[in-house]
Amino acid sequence: MNRRELADFLRRSRERLRPSEVGLPSGPRRRTPGLRREEVSQLAGMSADYLMRLEQARSPQPSTQLLAALARALRLTEDERDHLFVLSGHRPPEGRRAGSHVRPGMLYLLDQLTSTPAQILGDLGDLLAQNAVSEALFGCVCTVDEPDRNIVWRWFTDPFVREAYPPAEQERHGRMAVADLRTAVARRGSGDAEAAALVARLRKASDEFAEMWDRHEVAVRRQSRLRVLHPEIGPIEFDVEALLSPAEDQRLLVFTPPPGTPSADALDLLRVVGPETAHRSHR
Repeated sequence: MNRRELADFLRRSRERLRPSEVGLPSGPRRRTPGLRREEVSQLAGMSADYLMRLEQARSPQPSTQLLAALARALRLTEDERDHLFVLSGHRPPEGRRAGSHVRPGMLYLLDQLTSTPAQILGDLGDLLAQNAVSEALFGCVCTVDEPDRNIVWRWFTDPFVREAYPPAEQERHGRMAVADLRTAVARRGSGDAEAAALVARLRKASDEFAEMWDRHEVAVRRQSRLRVLHPEIGPIEFDVEALLSPAEDQRLLVFTPPPGTPSADALDLLRVVGPETAHRSHR
């Protein structure tokens, strides 16, 4: 908690707000700009004394409920609200989820990545879109039923999927997928029906998944090293970078060959052979 910065931000936010913006009369006797502390405390449902201590950098850490009330009272934007939470030592509330809708700007960016595989995934592992080079590497899943386009589900229920990965790396790959899913499920909260249904479906279908899930390992997949065994080209090594959407429920995965490795030449060949040579689980 940064008490000094929090105090300054609250005071300046209060002084920027005009009484008319919150439905209060301006009055002729106002000697200070913006709202009075008593007015903000009344709007937020808190004591004026506590607000004074916050603005004087001598208060205990405020609760998230109190911060949400202050954000409403001060008419803060989402960015300002998140800044208020961070200064108070709390994680900001989750932003609006993108869901399965991929923004046009994200699709445009995907289309510009013509020389390296790239995919857009939902936070639970649903494959939402991929470019042509990714299709040549992993194959097209457009004809697969929508619930089965989830990469975690396919990993634990389709034995052919693992043909694309070296046997010695398959356990690590599975654990990484489960740890990432565990993080996303926790972020969504216990009341999220979609996340709960996916986990229940996976636990029922795969004892291996259930065992890994019960380890309670967590890790957001931001970057990793991945080797793919292409049936025509052979092994191709990639550095995988994940670019997250603001709400962190979509990510753009970009697969680039490590500099100075034969994988760069293999990637050039991959763009020539096309998706017809992908593994049978994806064709």
